[in-house]
Amino acid sequence: MNIIWLGHSGFRIEIGDQVLLVDPWLTGNPMFDEAQRAEAVSGTTHILITHGHGDHTGDAPEISKETGAPIVGIYDLMTHWEMAKDVKVIGFNKGGCVALGDVTVTMVNAVHSSSFQAACGAPAYAGSEAGFMIKGEGHVIYVTGDTDIMADMEWMGDRHNPDIGILCAGGHFTMDMEGAAYAAKRYFNFKTVIPCHYRTFELLEQSAQALVNGLPGVNVVEPEVMKAIKI
Repeated sequence: MNIIWLGHSGFRIEIGDQVLLVDPWLTGNPMFDEAQRAEAVSGTTHILITHGHGDHTGDAPEISKETGAPIVGIYDLMTHWEMAKDVKVIGFNKGGCVALGDVTVTMVNAVHSSSFQAACGAPAYAGSEAGFMIKGEGHVIYVTGDTDIMADMEWMGDRHNPDIGILCAGGHFTMDMEGAAYAAKRYFNFKTVIPCHYRTFELLEQSAQALVNGLPGVNVVEPEVMKAIKI
């Protein structure tokens, strides 16, 4: 398995027979070199979207049309994109599980907000925010999406038992590094933790040291853009 950071909250996950892009904001992402776009999207089989904000939906419709990969996410946003963007989608909802080749993806709760900018400039409803449990190759990856700590993490950890956590941890819009460490230690038994949604802008945390300090014995990997983390 290869987990490759695309900057901010974007990831390319090569798992089983799938190449999954998660929240692929490439164009305009200050952490991503657009000269690497072709490499980042090559072979994409499915695109997973956690919620409707532009720093997560990013290039999803364009990549879908370019690669033929369906976009997978909350039913409301997927239905809108199917009609408005003329793209292939797989819409489902929290608690639902979809089989993507050898990989299964379960949608779980998150605590945030979800909208996109309508033609008038105002925020428009984009369905509910979510996270994903991605199961394949004998591992379970928990992608939090944007969230704060929540009590639901207790049953999510107990039921899905993820060993890899991709955790939003930049603060301001989501839980911060200390909060992510608290959640990981209290609710999960991760072997590997990868922080995201940080370093992109000045108002976000710039270092994962507090996460490292808070999780002794856990392999906390500060990702580098387009550098594979091999599991």
